[in-house]
Amino acid sequence: MTQITVHRILPMAKRFLAKVVASGDAVIDATAGNGNETRYLAELVGDAGCVYAFDVQQEALAATAQKLGPLQSRVKLIHDGHENVLQYVKHPIAAATFNLGYLPYTDTGITTKAQTTIQAINAILQSLKCGGIITVSVYEGHDGGAESSALLAALSQLEQSVVHVARYELINQRNNAPYLLLLEKLK
Repeated sequence: MTQITVHRILPMAKRFLAKVVASGDAVIDATAGNGNETRYLAELVGDAGCVYAFDVQQEALAATAQKLGPLQSRVKLIHDGHENVLQYVKHPIAAATFNLGYLPYTDTGITTKAQTTIQAINAILQSLKCGGIITVSVYEGHDGGAESSALLAALSQLEQSVVHVARYELINQRNNAPYLLLLEKLK
């Protein structure tokens, strides 16, 4: 009998990323944060690949650099908002990942905003290869769900012949459990 494993949000995002990212690919970590996803992506792309890791917090980029260790040569750490992605990424990418509403450096008061996130996703879709994906882990409890609602409204308007958008969540979790959005570019 085959066993099915129901993954939590971040392991599920990693599972999707591992299916589309290959050695030599270029990928984006739109919210570097503490560097966990950046490191994971650096492992996936191998020596010939490149991870573009964005964060507006210098502390987050420093933490990411420390977490990368010898993998840092595979990563371009970018101290800028992810909405400016097209200024830095000039070639096709295989995947991108976001963590929204999660603040490892809560004393700064900086958080992602729906407007810049939507702008970044639209820009990334321009560079995303056919069959490429964007994962968005959404932690909606920090602002009462305002960013989440705006993001869902915008993504629901994307052309279905160009991109599929799915929502993955565990419905029996308490305390505003996160959910995962998965965008797959079709053409």
